[in-house]
Amino acid sequence: MRERVLLVEDRAHLRALLARTLEAAFDVDQAEDVAHALTLLDARAPGRADYAVVVTDVRLPDESGERVLEAARARDPAPEVVMMTAFAEVSAAVAALRAGAYDYLAKPFEPADLLRIVQRAAERWALVGRARLLEAALDERSGLLGASAPVIAVRRLVERVGPMPVPVLLTGESGTGKEVVARELHRLSGRGRFVAVNCGAIPEPLLETELFGVAKGAYTGATADRRGLFEEASGGTLFLDEIGDLPLSLQVKLNRVLEEGEVRRVGETRSRPVDVRLLAATHRDLDAMVAEGTFRADLTYRLRVLRIVLPPLRDRVEDIPLLAARFLQVAAARYRGRPLQLDPDALAALERAPWPGNVRELKHAMEHAAVLAGGDLVTLADLPDDLGAKAPDAAAGTYRDAVERARDRAGRDYLLALLRRTAGNVTRAAEEAGVERETLHRLLRRHGVEPGRFRD
Repeated sequence: MRERVLLVEDRAHLRALLARTLEAAFDVDQAEDVAHALTLLDARAPGRADYAVVVTDVRLPDESGERVLEAARARDPAPEVVMMTAFAEVSAAVAALRAGAYDYLAKPFEPADLLRIVQRAAERWALVGRARLLEAALDERSGLLGASAPVIAVRRLVERVGPMPVPVLLTGESGTGKEVVARELHRLSGRGRFVAVNCGAIPEPLLETELFGVAKGAYTGATADRRGLFEEASGGTLFLDEIGDLPLSLQVKLNRVLEEGEVRRVGETRSRPVDVRLLAATHRDLDAMVAEGTFRADLTYRLRVLRIVLPPLRDRVEDIPLLAARFLQVAAARYRGRPLQLDPDALAALERAPWPGNVRELKHAMEHAAVLAGGDLVTLADLPDDLGAKAPDAAAGTYRDAVERARDRAGRDYLLALLRRTAGNVTRAAEEAGVERETLHRLLRRHGVEPGRFRD
């Protein structure tokens, strides 16, 4: 399929000439002014490809071509934009470059020059699109990647309940991948839209209208009827992140919506039916909040028809090599354009870290390393400065707890050093350690160490 280009030029004869030039390589739509261009940018029909490139004159009869640039860059995916300008208006084109335009052409120019620039812009658009698809695919699955027992249990549960329309409550520490799991549940459901909102990120008065909608004239500034997220998600899935931050007044209204399957906009007296599968997530202890009187018990029953607990990263240490490699792959493609690898010492540091921010923190650490790596290998020096210093608080818990943690760390460090020295050869490592091969295998499993990654 050929990529599409939108050409915006008010002079008909020039527009026809440029369109003929571009049609040698692209499907071309034409607009004579900003209003027509915005209409075409907003038009999306099934089977109709997005614009790869928008070519627009700076000076148009109704508004500046910069308005077209602004609208194009607001699209998702955003097309590349090439500006055409008179020689005396080059400063406007330079300003457009700062605003996100790909390139500009100063008139007069040869049509072949336009075709060449648009082809380069289309190539860049295609590369960015492929990178985004790769990143999205990797990120969508990253929270469920791994071979550890906790992740396998979560994955099996998600596969079983995903197709069912039941509400699901996702709990776990921040950064464990609750939204990733919510999106996977939605994907398996085969329902329509996935709509997400963070209940803790929006002030209470705005959150009510955001969730339930508002009627025209309900309050000053309500100049039109507006649907809420429940109506937007009807036929699909609504994901309420950080449900523990929902104010009590809205908990009552949410409970009524779940009970009756109807929503009432702010300022209206009639209810509207909605067909929504509700997924909710929180890092808080809802049972403790119920005991404190800050969360309604009846709402927890409706939300917790099924509960999935996301394990913290420290409980799935054996998954860190796979997750780190995947995040590093995405970050390297984005920032460097070539692959990167972790050296064993850097990976050992990742495996020792407690990761209070869980998978999200690991992802950010790999982005940090991808930016700073001097060559094709990520070393300890490329990791965040405080990563090596992160260790469990030795003073926490009882004396016996502290001794047990120190023994575990020392044992794990010994096994890592042993496997590095023997290049992952378990037989040689067992001989050097003076234990049976089966015993060494048992110790490796206990400490979550995979010998295969030390082999050449």
